[in-house]
Amino acid sequence: MMADRSLNCRKCGSRFLFSIGEQEYFKNKGLSNEPKKCPNCRVLSRVEREGKDASTTSEVNCAQCGMTTRVPFQPKGHKPVLCTLCLVTARQPAQLVSA
Repeated sequence: MMADRSLNCRKCGSRFLFSIGEQEYFKNKGLSNEPKKCPNCRVLSRVEREGKDASTTSEVNCAQCGMTTRVPFQPKGHKPVLCTLCLVTARQPAQLVSA
């Protein structure tokens, strides 16, 4: 049975949550290893790997939970921006609840 796990980022050293939803997402994508970097460092690494400047990213508050998160774009303000945890949860199909 899966449970939320607290991990340490190898890049910045901060603790981050590897939620049940993220674990299921990783499993569905065929990823067997847990993440080594926090979501913010993953965004920065992806941007740098693409040869872009880190200044193209933005730190914003998640529209759903309020947590500060980094995104690989400059929000224009007309759409809500979600953190990684809320985005993964929003992408999962609705679970049917049996009565």
